[in-house]
Amino acid sequence: MSTHVPAAVLWDMDGTLIDSEPYWIAAETDLCAKFGVPWSHEDGLQLVGNPLTTSAQALRDRGVLMSIDDIVEHLIGRVTMQVRERAPWQQDAFDLLNAILAAGIPCALVTMSYKQLADALLARVPEAFAVVVTGDEVARGKPDPEAFLLAAKRLGVEITECVAFEDSIAGVASALASGARTVGIQRLIPIEQREGLSRLSTLEGLTVDDVRDIALGKVVDQLG
Repeated sequence: MSTHVPAAVLWDMDGTLIDSEPYWIAAETDLCAKFGVPWSHEDGLQLVGNPLTTSAQALRDRGVLMSIDDIVEHLIGRVTMQVRERAPWQQDAFDLLNAILAAGIPCALVTMSYKQLADALLARVPEAFAVVVTGDEVARGKPDPEAFLLAAKRLGVEITECVAFEDSIAGVASALASGARTVGIQRLIPIEQREGLSRLSTLEGLTVDDVRDIALGKVVDQLG
């Protein structure tokens, strides 16, 4: 088997690499409470993986009387503070990330969180990612493929030779649309079957050779 595939591995951050989605949902819930409007865990799940401006608009529509920019700034500040205090790694993803890096395969972080939050994580793993693409530097967030295409461009590789790991509906759609071999990890929300999509309940036990097989076109579906 060729050791030159995948050309790179592209990682989502929130939910995929770190268990930060509860931080986001708590921040949304607390902000809604300040304005006396309801916000449930299920409401928060609907926003997983979406651009922050989309989340902010949903909160504003619900009754949070702040500008979109101010809502985004508030949420980012709250979650960044918590990640700085404790970056709750998804252990299965952390182990696979280290194995991929040890194999000499470059990695990129492709997140809809803004640079401020990504930097809080990168401070803990400063050498892990050759390229970082954040939500505040793309014109169109996930599910648009722009972020993944930009990561491949910055890495100088073909997107079709990359493997992307995602845990959200918007993220999976973005990665698939980009042309990357896509792995959906079912964490908080169901990942529906789609053509060419690998679906896993966990990354535990997944090896670098498995990732190479996926890069070559193998589809692995633990959920089917």
